[in-house]
Amino acid sequence: MKAPYRPSLLLILLLTLFGCERSDTPGTTADKESSPLPEADTILLNGHIYTLEGVHPWAEAVAIREGKYSYVGSNQGAQAYRGDQTDVIDLQGKMAMPGINDAHSHPWQGGMKRLYECTFAFSATPQQVNERVAECVKNNPEQTWIQGGQWTSDFFNNYRLESPKGWLDRVSGDKAVVLEDDAGHNLWVNSKALELAGITADTADPEGGVFVRDAAGEPNGLVLEAAKHLITSHIPDWSHEQYMAALAEAVAEANRFGLTGISEARTPAAASKAYQQLDREGRLSAYAITFLQTQRGQRETPLAIEPLTEAAEQYRSDHVYTQFVKIFLDGVPTASRSASMLHPYLVNEEFPESTTGMLLIKPEVLQQDLQALDRAGLTVKIHTAGDGAVRTALDAIATVRAVNGDSGLRFQLAHAGYIDPTDLPRFAELNVTADLSPYIWFPSPIIDSIINAVGERAKQYWPVKDLLFSGADLLAGSDWPSAVDDMNPWPAIEALVTRRDPITNGDEPLWGEQAISLEQALWIFTMGGARAYRLEHLTGSVAVDKSADLIVLNQNLFEVSIERVSETQVEQTFFEGQLVYSRDAGK
Repeated sequence: MKAPYRPSLLLILLLTLFGCERSDTPGTTADKESSPLPEADTILLNGHIYTLEGVHPWAEAVAIREGKYSYVGSNQGAQAYRGDQTDVIDLQGKMAMPGINDAHSHPWQGGMKRLYECTFAFSATPQQVNERVAECVKNNPEQTWIQGGQWTSDFFNNYRLESPKGWLDRVSGDKAVVLEDDAGHNLWVNSKALELAGITADTADPEGGVFVRDAAGEPNGLVLEAAKHLITSHIPDWSHEQYMAALAEAVAEANRFGLTGISEARTPAAASKAYQQLDREGRLSAYAITFLQTQRGQRETPLAIEPLTEAAEQYRSDHVYTQFVKIFLDGVPTASRSASMLHPYLVNEEFPESTTGMLLIKPEVLQQDLQALDRAGLTVKIHTAGDGAVRTALDAIATVRAVNGDSGLRFQLAHAGYIDPTDLPRFAELNVTADLSPYIWFPSPIIDSIINAVGERAKQYWPVKDLLFSGADLLAGSDWPSAVDDMNPWPAIEALVTRRDPITNGDEPLWGEQAISLEQALWIFTMGGARAYRLEHLTGSVAVDKSADLIVLNQNLFEVSIERVSETQVEQTFFEGQLVYSRDAGK
């Protein structure tokens, strides 16, 4: 077993090896005593700046020039960079730190949900859903399709609707209604949606998907996993202008929560185009890492690599990083029981047959995909929600490493909440990053659904501390809009430390033994994300010559009780030295 993983010690080693210095005085950045120092564009003074640099984790002040830190250190040292045109900001003792990296989310979908969809709370009852759908139908007389959601994964266990489609038919009139669940894997639709998609009792279930049926064999309105694409493929896509507006909305929200890096975990071409244009117009105030999407559903043939490399080249821009690909290997371990597990799900009246879920791609095909993508220089994120999928992915990666050697690219296993103990050390051994979702690491509706499907072992979910101890790289993402209302990272950071509900501060933790320190949690949300996307040289910590991506907080996270971390408000967000959000200005 490797020694415990401590980011601060790792950073100390790196600083020692490469001779990095902290600029406490003008002479430590370079020998400039004989010449004037370059005038800073901005200086921030009188702060408690958490740098995440191991040798000097705290600073009082920073100087910023042309979007990068030119100085990090004391108030006195920063004053040497002050000129006639320098903007000087007094932090008045407030805590500042590097911008947050949300390393797994779906901003374009979240923006669409905010602006254009028929939404309701995850906790909505059937009656509340109907009331909201009726309102959306009334307010959109010209639309044929009403899209929205999201209902909780255990909705139809909690509410026994004789006919899910019939329940929507009562209020939908001539509109086709399509409502997504909180996991983003399943649909609840009405009769009109089934009709327009040509789904009847004679329609066979596709590989990797299910049309849930009534006693007569008719689809009842619940559409699981790959079957959803037989519905959504009939819905007209949003316009380019709507994609642009949705992303602008999402980026503004990201900045409000202190995010200066976002990862679009599944990016269709239309969203890629919008990201690129937003960047070229100077409206992308965060680094965007876009994962090219591949077929979602059962697939028996290897991917065509050339179109992916061409798309990566086509859509990249100054702040849009496109050398990434997403592969779906399984589903989710909720009531749909579609994640691939090593041991069977619970059997009950609704699910009388024993199952271990499903793999969407055969192991030998996955291995071919990963080997070719790795050779092409593309980093791969693999959706692996079950421990069976995790093992299959690690086995394939082991073969790739043996054949290709270590390319230096870090494969990512997304939603790797269940990991068999024998597989856990393989993450570090194979240079694989665990892509985790701490926004749901506490008792919650989606966790309740998982426990109802998996059983008591579902409570041993997300072995964060064990992964850190093994030396594995970790990143964290909100998965917004799936299962969470927004990209707010502060409740998630608190939950990493307490393993309890950060809103209610309930007594019951989810596998409390896996709690980690606040320092470790902040490292995962900053440097962890930067490392995963090969941007650690650019962002993730406060250091000379790095991009000035800085957030100012309303409280010092190290001086308040951990239960108050979830209440943190971002006062200001700087991206490349520019103020892109100010709480006072309401920007």
